[in-house]
Amino acid sequence: MLSSAILQAVLICGSTLFLWRLFRQLLVKSDLDNIPGLPSPSYLYGHVQQLRDKQGWAFYRELAEKYPAVARLSGPLGRKLLFVHDPKAMHYIAVKEQETFQEAEWFTSLTNRAFGPGLLATQGDHHRKQRKLLNPVFSINHMRHMMPTFYHVTHKLREAIEQRVVQGPTEVDMVMWMGRTALELVGQAGLGYSFDKLTEESADEFGEALKSMAPTMATLGVFLQFLPLVEALIPECLLEPLGKIAPIPGLRDIMHISKTLKQKSTEIFMQKKTALLQGDEALAMQVGEGKDIMSVLLRANMTAAVEDRLDERELIGQMSTITFAAMDTTSNALSITLWRLAQNQQVQDRVRQEIFAARDSQGGKDIPYDDLVSLPFLDAICRETLRVHVPAPMRFREARKDSVLPLSEPIRGLDGKLMHEIFVPKDTHVFVSINASNTNPAIWGPDAHEWKPERWLSPLPETVSNANMPGVYSNLMTFWAGGRACIGFKFSQLEMKVVLAVLLSTFKFELTEKAIYWNIAPIVYPSVVPDGSKPELPIKVTLLDRDVTEA
Repeated sequence: MLSSAILQAVLICGSTLFLWRLFRQLLVKSDLDNIPGLPSPSYLYGHVQQLRDKQGWAFYRELAEKYPAVARLSGPLGRKLLFVHDPKAMHYIAVKEQETFQEAEWFTSLTNRAFGPGLLATQGDHHRKQRKLLNPVFSINHMRHMMPTFYHVTHKLREAIEQRVVQGPTEVDMVMWMGRTALELVGQAGLGYSFDKLTEESADEFGEALKSMAPTMATLGVFLQFLPLVEALIPECLLEPLGKIAPIPGLRDIMHISKTLKQKSTEIFMQKKTALLQGDEALAMQVGEGKDIMSVLLRANMTAAVEDRLDERELIGQMSTITFAAMDTTSNALSITLWRLAQNQQVQDRVRQEIFAARDSQGGKDIPYDDLVSLPFLDAICRETLRVHVPAPMRFREARKDSVLPLSEPIRGLDGKLMHEIFVPKDTHVFVSINASNTNPAIWGPDAHEWKPERWLSPLPETVSNANMPGVYSNLMTFWAGGRACIGFKFSQLEMKVVLAVLLSTFKFELTEKAIYWNIAPIVYPSVVPDGSKPELPIKVTLLDRDVTEA
């Protein structure tokens, strides 16, 4: 009887809170009602289905072109959704008032269940505490120490692909190989653990689980919006049993993937902890020789003040979080880069010659850190790819209190008056479009949507610097800004350049006759079918003549 009464109380309180937050926004008039926007296609779903359409690129571009700063959209059950790509508003959201505009509840709920209480799932002081311990291991100085590991793994990748194309030009699924390589790189350099020898035809279960996470998340669709309500209404002990029988596509897959990640991360953590307690000699015997990110983090955690330490559950959560974030985003960014180079043979030839010249200056050996990161055309290709093709294009925020959002340029409201700022009521959902920001013609010029690496070899338009974009990388929002900016963007940059330098000096990449579809998801991924059911990127790979590569 007592348990039944408690369950009823939880259901009543949860339902009341949800209905109050919903009807408060529906009934209270605000500036949001005066902002131009698209009419809602559905009261139940609003624009969520369009925003989550895997092939909805035209919808996003129409929004950005029709509404050059902000627009009003609809969320589930008539909730008001603010679509934003104005630079000043983004600075306010990501930097100045980041405590007001926090990660959407559904996102933190999902990432906490998928990976544990890592960086993606925490907020406020808790998040800052985690970053304080992690920041030193993502410094440039630490990146230099990782160079031998990066090259060691990438040479194994080169050998694996070479075995498959040695008899002549061969179609190779490059997204699969980029995913396996990115996992092994973050495994060795990040966790001090080897997931994949890159010699077998398929990766291990952990790698497969990580690679399928983003496509599976995409199948959950509008259900994600209601995840916090589900957690509020249903006791924790019932969530897993009900999840296994719920008629929601992808839910059981997410639960299986999360279980796999947790089990493997816990196993690696216990091995690392045991070695650390045995001393430096035991650590030196492991992959990474104790210089990997997790070994450094565990040492720092042990010596930190008691109030700054992370518990074991958080450390394990960081392992899953970092591995997923470092693997999927970078592997797909590399895949997009190779796809672009396969489309543009002149660009591919030019950057290859730049790489050859750098290798020649080292006597044919691997290009050292300072020289590699300074190669101008290789750097331009990476920047342009990350500008036009954002690996993680979505940022959802929720206003935790009433706020006023300033604009770079005023917009004309539906009542005809100019609006220089927008009053944003508490609980408003805000969608920041990084794609629209990175390809804004008013900032980047009339060719903003074109992939043109050479734009980075000349001074950028004054409009780029004048926009005062708050992002941490190249006047772009690709890696976000403020206290929740991507902590590993230097790691990602180095990984891209090492892999491209090794592969382009060994192989030529060309398109096949198969159409490639780039699917909108938490992390964009390619497929050969428009439904995006399986990540795949077939590219024709040809082994370059040895006399050419060693010239």
